[in-house]
Amino acid sequence: MFNEVYDVIVVGAGHAGSEAAAAAANMGSKTLLVTMNLQNIAQMSCNPAMGGIAKGQIVREIDALGGYSGIVSDTSAIQFKMLNKSKGPAMWSPRVQSDRMRFSEDWRLLLEKTPNLDFYQEMVCGLLIEKDKVVGVKTSLGIEIRSKSVVLTNGTFLNGLIHIGDKNFGGGRAGERASTGLTEQLVNLGFDSGRMKTGTPPRVDGRSLDYSKMTEQPGDENPEKFSYLDITKPLKEQRSCYMTYTSLEVHDLLREGFDRSPMFNGRIKSVGPRYCPSIEDKINRFADKDRHQLFVEPEGWNTVEVYVNGFSTSLPEDVQFKALRSVVGFENVKFFRPGYAIEYDYFPPTQLQHTLETKLVSGLYFAGQINGTTGYEEAASQGLMAGINASLKVQEKDPFTLKRDEAYIGVLVDDLITKGTEEPYRMFTSRAEYRTLLRQDNADLRLTPKGYALGLASEKRLKRMEKKHNDAEKFVQFFSNTSVKPEEANPVLKSKKSALVKQSDKIFKIFSRPNITIDDVRKFASVEKYIQDNHLDNEVIEQAEIQVKYSGYISKEKNNADKLTRLEYVKIPANFDYSQIKSMSYEAREKLKKIQPVSVSQASRISGVSPNDISVLLVYMGR
Repeated sequence: MFNEVYDVIVVGAGHAGSEAAAAAANMGSKTLLVTMNLQNIAQMSCNPAMGGIAKGQIVREIDALGGYSGIVSDTSAIQFKMLNKSKGPAMWSPRVQSDRMRFSEDWRLLLEKTPNLDFYQEMVCGLLIEKDKVVGVKTSLGIEIRSKSVVLTNGTFLNGLIHIGDKNFGGGRAGERASTGLTEQLVNLGFDSGRMKTGTPPRVDGRSLDYSKMTEQPGDENPEKFSYLDITKPLKEQRSCYMTYTSLEVHDLLREGFDRSPMFNGRIKSVGPRYCPSIEDKINRFADKDRHQLFVEPEGWNTVEVYVNGFSTSLPEDVQFKALRSVVGFENVKFFRPGYAIEYDYFPPTQLQHTLETKLVSGLYFAGQINGTTGYEEAASQGLMAGINASLKVQEKDPFTLKRDEAYIGVLVDDLITKGTEEPYRMFTSRAEYRTLLRQDNADLRLTPKGYALGLASEKRLKRMEKKHNDAEKFVQFFSNTSVKPEEANPVLKSKKSALVKQSDKIFKIFSRPNITIDDVRKFASVEKYIQDNHLDNEVIEQAEIQVKYSGYISKEKNNADKLTRLEYVKIPANFDYSQIKSMSYEAREKLKKIQPVSVSQASRISGVSPNDISVLLVYMGR
């Protein structure tokens, strides 16, 4: 049945698997995507949304490299918001509310149009391994499919166990069976494994809700989009979300079910996501809070199904129903399905290299929740990196990695393999020490040349990025070279309560003032004329504004990154024997031996390795 040997087999077609398959195939590798249900490609298992704080930056980075997540997020969006606009641009994060069914369909259609990509529906229950190298997979029907590399993106399906109150049953997602066999084989091969938990809220019938009692949450007045390509367009119309709150009465009703809660009666032993806790966890941990926000999110353009964001729970369904009916606007709510928790196997990511290839088995890559992460965006970015590197390995080319000052994806991967995680890992802007450099607006400037060099980003994408870069540079130069007279500048400055000028001054200097915006300087005739004459779009204008307003911060952060990057080039030999460095702390030696960092810079980021330990290491290495 499968006579040919594939270059790359991707197991699982969630967000990680879909990006991995697309990347490998687009780079010219003969790729097979194997999944348990081809109807659920890139399924949004939890909330119907993409992006958000730091996650939006990741989606834009995926797009800049030539991945598909940004395109699909745009084509299936029903609402767009740029979060944190009141803060500096390093914090701006795009987010879309998505049409769940359209999202999955658009992903499938894009994958079906991708050359070099085959599909097969079945459970993979084992790997074919020869001499510590993966050579294929084995399915539940006993079919062996040979390949030169394998990417595992199993999501929550590895020995998945669903909990609703005191009931539990095997499953990887509501209505879908769990995947078995792989964990046991990997553990026998020497891998460490663990258990994690995530959860999801009830889905309800929007026709049974009273939106007049809730606060409307519309999209942006002038919506933007994710993809840098012009094949997608900003939304012309949008669907609103709504906000309501729990209450003390709701909390008391929920507490009535705590004795039957798998979280509190010991049935669930694994760790859940710290930053997306269940409602019962919230009212238990934050007992002083009288209420918690709930976001009422439509699941699509035409469906009446609604996602109750903030009410994730594994309490018995009767308790869920009774409590939710006490929420304002939910008095007559009808359930589509109750919320539930799910436990699943993961593999601590310190067992991986920066390429996401496992240290124990050559040609085997892990991406997504199997590495202990949570979130579609985190999974998709890992899938992209694993797909790229699996393809490069087969083609006998140098691996591709991203540093912490190059991308949020670089921060994510480095955090995982250097520090590991004992709870579901979620990306935040605070995790990136160079977030002024890693803004959502410049992901194309940072990464599209790299994507083009890999063969992922098209020439059209590269040319569009180069034009944006050049136009923004020239616009900044215009501000530096062009003066404005006091009679034109002062009315604008007076309206903003900013100090007046007594003589002509460069626009750059005036524009650099904290409270002066691009809208203010556009009132100067020369600026508006330049914009019109050069047909500058909003992307270029925004880029130039950021370069003017934050040039000092950007330069300072770049210098700091350059200093630390020098340690990236101090490589540590493979299988370095740390036990011989007696003047280094015992903890540091143990951690370094386990992680096997490839550079002194990576070694310095390992928890338990002190600056003194790094100094000792540098001396020992003759540096």
